[in-house]
Amino acid sequence: MVSIRRAEMQDLQHMQHCNLWCLPENYTYKYYLYHGMVWQSLLYVAEDINSGRIVGYVLAKQDEEDEEGTKLEHGHITSLSVLRTHRKLGLANKVMQSTHRDMDKIFESHYVSLHVRVSNRAALGLYRDKLGYETFDTEEKYYADDENAYNMRKWFRKKLEKQQ
Repeated sequence: MVSIRRAEMQDLQHMQHCNLWCLPENYTYKYYLYHGMVWQSLLYVAEDINSGRIVGYVLAKQDEEDEEGTKLEHGHITSLSVLRTHRKLGLANKVMQSTHRDMDKIFESHYVSLHVRVSNRAALGLYRDKLGYETFDTEEKYYADDENAYNMRKWFRKKLEKQQ
C-alpha cells in the first residue's frame, strides 16, 4: 500500500536517493533543501506504508516570469521520479495531480511547465495523455548528454487570460 502526502523536510534526503536510483539528472542535497524551504507546499511523496520508504516524489517550484518575459505566475516541475519497483501503479500521476492542485488553488498559477527528454516515451505518455500537457517548444541539447528536451506546459487558466 502506498500513500501520497505532502513532503516534509526529513523526506528530502529520501527524495534525493530516489532521484539517484532512477534518473540521469541529479541534484545536490542543497537544491532539495532550497525547494523544501521555499516551496514545501508543492513537494509530494509516495510513501510505501509497509516499509516507510519513499518510493516516488515530485519536486516543484513557482516562477514569476516565463521565457517570453511575461509576468504570468506559473509553476515548474523540476523533477519527478518513481522507483522501478513501484511503477505502473499510477503514483507519478497522483503526485503530479497533487502538485497541480496546489499550484492552481494556492498560487493561482496560470500554467505549469516541465522539460522531458524527447526519447522518454513513458513520461511523454503520462504528461500528454493522462495529465494534459502540450509541447510548447523543443530545446536543443538541453541535457548534459546533448539530448533534446520538450518544454511542455499544462494550462490551469484559459490561454486567452495570458493576454490580459
